[in-house]
Amino acid sequence: MLSLTDQEVDLITTQLLKGMVCFFQIDKRKIHHMPDDEDYFNYDLTPDEEDILDEIDANPDNYAEFTKMEIPQEHQMMQDFIDRYVKERNLAEDLVNALTKPKSMTAYKFLIDESKYKNQWHEYRQLKYKDWVREQVDSFNYAED
Repeated sequence: MLSLTDQEVDLITTQLLKGMVCFFQIDKRKIHHMPDDEDYFNYDLTPDEEDILDEIDANPDNYAEFTKMEIPQEHQMMQDFIDRYVKERNLAEDLVNALTKPKSMTAYKFLIDESKYKNQWHEYRQLKYKDWVREQVDSFNYAED
């Protein structure tokens, strides 16, 4: 059964928010991270990263993979933040509108970073991502049973 310390959850969360994918090596309790190939499709892996991927292919049961939220989950998190915390109607409308546009994440980030909710949003997103990491641990453990 996989369990992570709060420190391990924090590290994985931080890496996911940077656009990385994480692999937790169960036997050594080590976290490996590398750019998510969906975001960095022209990124050349380092020899160390290639070795890690080869090891994962050779021994997949010894690794738990952690990925960022899918876009619909990210949008729902953003919408939930607006509904719960943003009191100014105009800003709330602008944020909701940003979610309907191409490059919605960028538009949302621009608006929120220019508002008084910037720090509150970053804390909220961090907490939601920690929950997301814990959900992935639960899914991993459920799949193992």
